[in-house]
Amino acid sequence: MQDQVDVVVIGAGAAGLMCAITAGYRGRSVRILDHANKPGKKILMSGGGKCNFTHLNSTPANFLSDNPAYCISALKRYTPHDFLEWVDRHGIGYYEKTPGQLFCATSSKDILQMLLTEAEWAGVDIAMNTQIKAVEETDTGYQLHTSSGIVSCASLVVATGGLSIPTLGASPFGYQLAEQFGLQIRPTRAGLVPFTLQPDLLERFAPLSGVSCPIEVSHHSQLFREPMLFTHRGVSGPAMLQISSFWHPGEALRVNLLPELDLVAVLKQQRHESPKKKLETILSQHLPKRLAQILCEWHAWPEILQQCSNETFESITESIQQWALKPNGTEGYRTAEVTLGGVDTRQLSSKTMAVEGRENLFFIGEVVDITGHLGGHNFQWAWASGFCAGQYV
Repeated sequence: MQDQVDVVVIGAGAAGLMCAITAGYRGRSVRILDHANKPGKKILMSGGGKCNFTHLNSTPANFLSDNPAYCISALKRYTPHDFLEWVDRHGIGYYEKTPGQLFCATSSKDILQMLLTEAEWAGVDIAMNTQIKAVEETDTGYQLHTSSGIVSCASLVVATGGLSIPTLGASPFGYQLAEQFGLQIRPTRAGLVPFTLQPDLLERFAPLSGVSCPIEVSHHSQLFREPMLFTHRGVSGPAMLQISSFWHPGEALRVNLLPELDLVAVLKQQRHESPKKKLETILSQHLPKRLAQILCEWHAWPEILQQCSNETFESITESIQQWALKPNGTEGYRTAEVTLGGVDTRQLSSKTMAVEGRENLFFIGEVVDITGHLGGHNFQWAWASGFCAGQYV
């Protein structure tokens, strides 16, 4: 291992690769260090293997942070269209799954290969299977003691990611390094993560594992209208992943299983036209059949429409459209897509991503307290923060 480079980037994920490439094209000698055996593991598994690599409508409003203004500068300076230009130049096919969400047409391997190709062109050296034992500040920068020897650098970039999906190599190393240099860490927790249910509710909904339906879920001022998926552990799907970033243990979510329906009016009309029809039959026209069955059994609603009063219809509607769902918890970092919290951005420059008063130490990507909504926003933060730091390392 060469013992002296201009820039060391710790972490071969999306943000680290982008930063290294940008710095390499500026003529800086760059080495990426990572303890994993392969680069970009999270890139490969993202989007179900199709990599939702950006969101065309990504704005600061799509990010959570204790310091929400911090991300504005980077997102303005490196936009989704800047990354898309790269994708087009490499001839990578993609499609728009829902408005703004871009996925690879074939495989997330295409995005990773694009990054590795650019890194090679930029002269970036990538050292995998490299454990970092200690990091020391020197008169000229930093010295890293690694399992492959000692390497010194003028600028150090921490792009270690968060705690989500430890099987891919996630660790608290980036936070520990930040604390070593006197930085504050905002409390961390799993984000964009499935919910687990209380045992009685889990048993009741067990037959629905694999069933999905469009819903509206709200919590405080946040509201998402996307699909929900019942699982063998609880509930998941885009709607639940989105709201999980705003939920805290012990709180209830408000779930509307039929967000686009005036259910009371429908039930009254059906009772008028077909009074002997089963309530379950009517609900099955708007909900998955098994879900309609379980709801009817659970609440012990009258079987036939003519047995239902207007007050009963009001009660049924409240149960379906204002369901107060209190999760048991979440599946935690094991399946979380991101980590909420992280390095407090008030200690970082929004222009350079460097630590205030320490202009040769940078923190980018998921390790900092910036977390995007589901749908490509977290990748856009990785590209933007990596690009901006790469201009200054």
